[in-house]
Amino acid sequence: MAENDVLLVFVKHPQPGAAKTRLIPALGPENAAALYQVLAEEEIRRTQPRGDEYRRLFFFAPDEARDEVASWLPGERLLPQLGNDLGERMVAAFAAAFASGARRAAIIGTDVPWVSRELVLEAFAAVDRHDVVLGPAQDGGYYLMALSRHRPGLFGGIAWGTPGVLAATAERAGAFGLTVHLLELLRDIDTIEDLRAEWHRLRPLLEKRKDLLVALESALGG
Repeated sequence: MAENDVLLVFVKHPQPGAAKTRLIPALGPENAAALYQVLAEEEIRRTQPRGDEYRRLFFFAPDEARDEVASWLPGERLLPQLGNDLGERMVAAFAAAFASGARRAAIIGTDVPWVSRELVLEAFAAVDRHDVVLGPAQDGGYYLMALSRHRPGLFGGIAWGTPGVLAATAERAGAFGLTVHLLELLRDIDTIEDLRAEWHRLRPLLEKRKDLLVALESALGG
C-alpha cells in the first residue's frame, strides 16, 4: 500500500551562522539562514503527498532545536537526526523507516527546491525495478536515495561533502551486486555559483521576501 512508502526529510533549524555556511561570506549569516528556510519550505511544499501516496517523517538537527523546528513545521512528525556524520544519520533514518513497517523509503535533504512529489513517486516506482535509486546533484553528491530494504553497507567509507559522493555510493552498490537507477540531474544551492546558476528559478520564490531578494541581488552584482 502507498501509505507504507515513507519519505524521510532531513531539515536543519535555520539558525544564523549554522545554516548555508558556505554562503555566509557572500550573504552574511542572517541572509544565508533565511535563504535556507525559503529553499526548505519550497521543497517541503512541493513534496507534500496527495492522499495516502506516502507519508513523511522529518529528521531535524540540532537536537536542542526541537521546539523551534516544531514551531516552524507544526503538525509534522519530528525525529532527531542520530549519528556523528551524514552517513550514520541516514543509516539511522532508514533503519527507523523500515522498522516502522515501510515497504519503500526515500531520503531527501532540503537544499534542492526543485524536488517534487512527482519525482518522489518516480523514485518509489523505480525502486521496484532497481535496488538503489539516486538523484544525482550537480556537485557530485545526490539529493535523493530510495531503497526497498535497509542497506547500511552503502554508507560506509564515503567522504561526505566531497564531489565524489555519488560515484563512491554507486561503486559501493556495485560491489554488493546491487543495481542503481539515476533520476534527473538537479543542482542544490550551496554556493554563490549555485545561486547565480539557478537565479531565474529562485527569484520567484523570494517575491514575498523583498529584503532577502534585495540582499541576494546585491550579492550577485545585480
